[in-house]
Amino acid sequence: MKQILMVGAGSVGGFFGARLAKQNPDVSFLLRPNTLAAVKQNGLTIRSADGTFTVKPHAASDARQLPRPDLIVLGVKAYDLDEVLSQIEPVLTEKTVILTLQNGIDTEDRLLARIQRDCVVGGVAYIYSKIAEPGVIEHYKKGALSIGELMGYESERLLAIRDLFASAGVPCHLSKDIRRSKWEKMCWNCVFNPITVLIDDHVAKALDHPEMTGVIRQIVGEVAAIAATLKVPLPPDMAERVVKASQEIRDIHTSMYDDWKAGRPTEIDYLNGYIVEQGRKLGIPTPVNEALTAMIKTITEKEQTGLGRVRIEGAVVQPISFDRAIIAALPEEHHVDVSTVMLGMKGRGVRLKGLLNVPALAIEADHVAFHASDGKYSACLTLDQAREHGVLVYELDGAPLPDTKGGPFRLITPGLGDLCANVKGVERIEITKGPGRDTRQTTCPPGS
Repeated sequence: MKQILMVGAGSVGGFFGARLAKQNPDVSFLLRPNTLAAVKQNGLTIRSADGTFTVKPHAASDARQLPRPDLIVLGVKAYDLDEVLSQIEPVLTEKTVILTLQNGIDTEDRLLARIQRDCVVGGVAYIYSKIAEPGVIEHYKKGALSIGELMGYESERLLAIRDLFASAGVPCHLSKDIRRSKWEKMCWNCVFNPITVLIDDHVAKALDHPEMTGVIRQIVGEVAAIAATLKVPLPPDMAERVVKASQEIRDIHTSMYDDWKAGRPTEIDYLNGYIVEQGRKLGIPTPVNEALTAMIKTITEKEQTGLGRVRIEGAVVQPISFDRAIIAALPEEHHVDVSTVMLGMKGRGVRLKGLLNVPALAIEADHVAFHASDGKYSACLTLDQAREHGVLVYELDGAPLPDTKGGPFRLITPGLGDLCANVKGVERIEITKGPGRDTRQTTCPPGS
């Protein structure tokens, strides 16, 4: 195996790839544009207690611009796999071998299903590192690999991969049952990745509370039940092994914690979420993993904004966004048959009195401005005017209000006379102390 392609230079791929590149000029990197720019300018740097070093490998954001690889090492997140496959498919040959270093269980099967040939070697990374900035990895603990053929035998390619990493000073253990190795790490990941996010702290905080012991047993028990049904039996004391293995890394956060704090997506769907999905398919209850999955998504996923949503902000205790489904779920007493207040339009709207009851308004707030998504139009009413006369139309003939009718949300104010406000494409509702922005004329325009 001469030419090696590292895909990704994050906390895992960056560390192991740099170690390889330090000794081997035939290591290249497939990188995202921002990381590529940093690596081309400054190189790829590893800061570690074992020593800091920088390598300047061949790198590109198009695999076709790099030497055709004999070995591809996937160091990206599990959720990036499909995109990465599309990027590397043009350079795959009948001899190309792919080594996986993802968290989770199904990476190898996803690869085999798409590529349709025996080209995959499974891997498990044991490391604590994080991205300090694009092209700079901080390495704190461990830095070893376990690799194995999915069928358990020792192949020439497996030994060749081991020797590559060994020559770079990376401990690389040969596993006779790599699927079990991955499930054992899955147990650890399903426990401490979500828990460190929930407690907003490091591993020790969870280990030091006796009440958490039972929770850990339940999480691991559910994972082990899925593994056993999928023909990968785990030791009966797996939960105790997870706790024991964590004692020497008590001070760490987890990759999920670091991703959350950095504003990156998490791998929850490929960890606890995968256990829940398999449990539903197999008829195995996984209530604790289901709860963890739901809570992590609630905590870490960014609030949706933009098309199809309207946001109330400004002089409020907490900004809040609504989509059509949320608005439709408000108490029925607040909804209006639009045909009763606007001739020729058969649809539904919500009275602003009900909508404005949801956020807690700041003391002394007295006006509300409605802003169109194009930023050109807005109308400002007093809170009393908005509550008494305002209607936000969100539906026409049982479907979302179309853009041609001022959708997805349109403000109308029947009964307000010459002070009427009609704003199409409302995207933002701003509560103010004193009047806010108003682009209306002195008399009611036909629409904005």
